[in-house]
Amino acid sequence: MKDGFKVFDSDMHVLEPVDLWERYIDPPFRHRAPRGTQRKATDVGVTVDGADQFLLSARIARVSFPGGLDRFAEDIERGFDAAAQLRAMDREGIDVTVLYPSRGLFVNSDPDMDPAFSAAIARAYNDWLADFCKAGDPRRMYGAAMLPIQDVALSIREARRAVMELGFKAVFLRPNPPRASVYWHQSVFDPLWATIQDLGVPLGFHEGVASRMPTVGTDRFGDDSFALQHACSHSMEQMLAVEAMTLGGVLARFPRLKVAFLEGNGSWLPFWLWRLDEHWENPGRFEDPTVTERPSEYFVRQGFVSIECDEEPARHAVDGRTGACFVFSTDYPHYDTKYPEATAHFLKLPLAEEHKRRILWDNCARLYGF
Repeated sequence: MKDGFKVFDSDMHVLEPVDLWERYIDPPFRHRAPRGTQRKATDVGVTVDGADQFLLSARIARVSFPGGLDRFAEDIERGFDAAAQLRAMDREGIDVTVLYPSRGLFVNSDPDMDPAFSAAIARAYNDWLADFCKAGDPRRMYGAAMLPIQDVALSIREARRAVMELGFKAVFLRPNPPRASVYWHQSVFDPLWATIQDLGVPLGFHEGVASRMPTVGTDRFGDDSFALQHACSHSMEQMLAVEAMTLGGVLARFPRLKVAFLEGNGSWLPFWLWRLDEHWENPGRFEDPTVTERPSEYFVRQGFVSIECDEEPARHAVDGRTGACFVFSTDYPHYDTKYPEATAHFLKLPLAEEHKRRILWDNCARLYGF
């Protein structure tokens, strides 16, 4: 609780130990086990076969943390273990969270990775995360499952295992194209969407920038600046994923599938839905007659988007129609988090109390089936 509000963090992060995969990966792949980099305690880099998968790892390791690192002192000392995670939740007033990765956003995102190796990486991460939640508080901490997206059949198998055997509350993917000329609206992914829908958990899209996947910003800015890449990658990749899932027909084909678009801001949502509706009217509904409703209708029924704790423009986006679509996130422990004051910052936003309560708890609970 925080100032009388129940709090559900839709997208809190773990910072995986550097030796996670060495300890958890299947024996046939142990000689190739990924390993986290440790340029400083908060580094999210990870190497696979000797190559860093976070392509700007050395640069981001030098990025300053607003508020400094002293607020993470105990977390660093404990290696960001489950006890540290639980303590961070208590400091923020978070009652329940679903946990997403840091190094895991990059570790098996290479489009050319061997699918069997990617599946082993995903299994190891999911097994570790299940143990992590148990060691913390399994009534308050839940996992979002990593999938080996290089192979749809293997992704289906791991989604089923993570939800049915490990008790995870979601699966996650990057919003980026999994490989060139392949994107989420294409029918090749329909068996995966059907499986996630039948499992009754949401799909969380979560961007990570600077991976080996095609990413908005890298085509224009290259390695010139992390700021230039990061400013556009998260929001714009999520906007494109919203387009694929709505105007692209996925939510029409899978009417019980819930999809969250996380850590890409959310104040752009009204404009983007308006533009997608306009393009459905002409020519979209004639190009794909199976998309019988406006994209905004599908999104309001099945879509969710997170807003940052200090996202002041959100006051123009949250209204009677879209208010049920927004969820809250602290982004702990990444470099730009406002931890341990993220929840307090959110409560200062010029939003009606009704919307604050829905965003902090009701909408997240509906997203994750609580």
